[in-house]
Amino acid sequence: MKNVDDLIDSAAELAEHGLSKGEIADELNVSRETASWLVERGGGNDASTTAIASESSADIHVDWSAIGRDSTRLAYAAQAMADLLAKQGDAVDLTVGIEKAGAPLATAVARELDTDLGTYAPAKHQWEEGDIADHGGGFSRNFAAIRNRDCYVVDDIITSGTTMRESIDAIREHGGKPVACVVLVDKVGYDDIDDVPVYSLVDVVSVDRE
Repeated sequence: MKNVDDLIDSAAELAEHGLSKGEIADELNVSRETASWLVERGGGNDASTTAIASESSADIHVDWSAIGRDSTRLAYAAQAMADLLAKQGDAVDLTVGIEKAGAPLATAVARELDTDLGTYAPAKHQWEEGDIADHGGGFSRNFAAIRNRDCYVVDDIITSGTTMRESIDAIREHGGKPVACVVLVDKVGYDDIDDVPVYSLVDVVSVDRE
C-alpha cells in the first residue's frame, strides 16, 4: 500500500468481509480512529477537507508485509526481537503473542528463547464504536496458561499503547507477571508501559513543523 486511497480501498474491502473496525485497525496497522475514518471514506462519507487533513496526519501506517509474508524474514526479525529481550535473564518461561499479527512473531520469538507460547485476543477485535471498555479480550486455551508464569509480551505495532496496556493488565489479572514487551515498531516511543519495559526494533518520531 502506497497511499491513503489504497488504505481506504483496503478498509472498504475488509469491512465488506465482515471485519469489525477494531480488526480493520489491526490489519492495517493504524489506530481505531483512523480505521473508522477509512471505513467511512470507503463508504462514500463526504467528510470535510479540514477533517481529512487533521485526522489523516494524526497517524502513521506501517506496512511490514515484506517481513510477514516470508517465513525466513519473519524468523530473522524474531531473532532481533528475541535479542532485545535476552537481557532480561533466564527466569521467563512464557512468551505471549497479541493476536493477530503478534502471534506468529511470538511463536518465532518463543522458539529463539526456548519458552512456552500463549496468545491474547484484545478487546479491539470486537470494537465498532464507543468505549472499548465495553468489550473484553481473552487468552486462547489452545496455548499455555498464564498463571504463575513470568511472561514476555510480543506484538507487531504499538500505535497508542492501549492494546499493550490491556494485555499487561490481563496477564496480571490471570496471575502472571509481564517482564518485558517487544514490538517491531513503536509509533509512540514508550520506554515502559505500567512499569513493564518496552523494546522495539524501530521507533517512529513524528516531527510537526507547524
